[in-house]
Amino acid sequence: MAANSENARQRRDMLRRSFGVLLLLVAAFLGGSASPTVSLAQEEGKPLIAYAARIAGDDARTRVVIDFDRKPEFSLHYTADPNRLIIDLPDTDFGFKPADLAATGLFGAIRYGRMGEGASRIVMTVKRPVRAVLAEVRENDQGAGFRLVLDCEVVTTEAFVELLNKQKWTGSEKIAGGKTDRLNTAPDVPAASGFVVAIDAGHGGIDAGAKGTVTEVDEKVITLEFAKILVERLNREKGISAFLVRDKDEFISLSERVVIARQRGAQLFVSLHADTLRQKDIRGATIYTISDKASDALAASLAERENLSDDIAGIKIEAESSEVTDILLDLTRRETQAFSIRMAETVLESFEGQIGLINNPLRHAGFRVLQAPDVPSVLLELGFLSNPRDEALLTDEAWRAKVADLLTTAVGRYMDSSGIARGG
Repeated sequence: MAANSENARQRRDMLRRSFGVLLLLVAAFLGGSASPTVSLAQEEGKPLIAYAARIAGDDARTRVVIDFDRKPEFSLHYTADPNRLIIDLPDTDFGFKPADLAATGLFGAIRYGRMGEGASRIVMTVKRPVRAVLAEVRENDQGAGFRLVLDCEVVTTEAFVELLNKQKWTGSEKIAGGKTDRLNTAPDVPAASGFVVAIDAGHGGIDAGAKGTVTEVDEKVITLEFAKILVERLNREKGISAFLVRDKDEFISLSERVVIARQRGAQLFVSLHADTLRQKDIRGATIYTISDKASDALAASLAERENLSDDIAGIKIEAESSEVTDILLDLTRRETQAFSIRMAETVLESFEGQIGLINNPLRHAGFRVLQAPDVPSVLLELGFLSNPRDEALLTDEAWRAKVADLLTTAVGRYMDSSGIARGG
């Protein structure tokens, strides 16, 4: 009886939540004529819900309107090279269709998503220098939530530079430096026993990565789902302790991923991806190690795109001096590159005849996420979302379980070949 009562209560809660969201969507469709009460979503600590959006304008003036279930606190900033408007928000669920906020008018690209614990961001790349002549939150009619209204108009380059100079914002101190406090708390994480493996689910939050051609699934979803399967499988193996660098849909900068792995004592770093290519017929897995010179044009192109993750999120990464860069790459070569290559070769041996591989599947390029000077690191492209057959496999539970088994076998062989004792 108690179990039945609890199940009934859960069903009622689910219905109330679904009905509330439905009312919000109706309000958006009718232009704010409904007055929903979404008490569950308005509880303290719950993320905002951006349930509708619209954009209109031309190459001189553009308006953006985003509807929220409750009043959002926001801040607006400008960046140069590339020129952008950035809106920082509290933790927000973006529930509208991507087409509703497709770039138009003054905007060449618009991206949005989570940036870390309690933070979300909208990054709008502009075609010409602009300024926001209006940026405010208004209450919708009849209490149907609130809307953020942003009106932008074209300005001269000189006026845009003046806007940049007046604002007191470095662009990333609240986000890239550890908005989640992950870096500050990492040293307090209990030391893992056995051989420690960091599994890095590529992309996340505002950086969705590639998109499937058939299902339109985001790469960030594919990598996280598979990463969870792989970590669970690795942790069943004696002497191996695996953890997720990213355990939910949030943005983590490339450099922070490296630091997280090192602070938690990782002895191996595996970054997971599923990119897209213009050539739809190319399919199969590829594994990469770091190098200052790419093995081929494909590797160079993929590395360039993956290294743009921070830029996509609106984080300005200061270029290191050539001297520092050379030292980092030299350390990577001398201390870890041989081990990274050994791991990559072991993965390919495990995959051979079991998992589809592209031609010359062992490649190298300058992936920033592989730059830990003391942790052997590889980047695994599980397949390509641009190929329908690969996309089907990447979303297939049986295939993912098989690949997780093969990767676990490869990690074990790598340990054995490196003389690492299987304790635990």
